[in-house]
Amino acid sequence: MFDILVVAAILAVTVTLGLGLYSLFRGGDYARSHSNRLMRWRVGLQAVAVLILVVGMVWKATQGA
Repeated sequence: MFDILVVAAILAVTVTLGLGLYSLFRGGDYARSHSNRLMRWRVGLQAVAVLILVVGMVWKATQGA
């Protein structure tokens, strides 16, 4: 279960990073309105991904899987 969650979290971070890079290179009004929001989303998704990894590692250590 944690394997699927980790892959989904990494995919979400990757997509958000890609959208942020697209916004950066597009520039103009689009970048002004989207870049900061996408950066905040990416940081939040990275925090969730790290939390899932830590919970998975603790789970594996306690369950002996």
